[in-house]
Amino acid sequence: MENENKCIVERGEFKGKPVLILKRNEDDKFAFSFGLTKARLILDNLEEIKKFVEECGKKDNAQ
Repeated sequence: MENENKCIVERGEFKGKPVLILKRNEDDKFAFSFGLTKARLILDNLEEIKKFVEECGKKDNAQ
């Protein structure tokens, strides 16, 4: 499944537990995967994550 940001999203399993796998493209060797506990942490802290991306993204663009 591909979302609106062109990221490939897959569901998988790790040690019998469900995981979500995010890939930049089909050949991504460094896919980002996480389970339910980390997904909840991400959702609970989404505003801080957004702020982090905004602040650090500005620094990256300035270089």
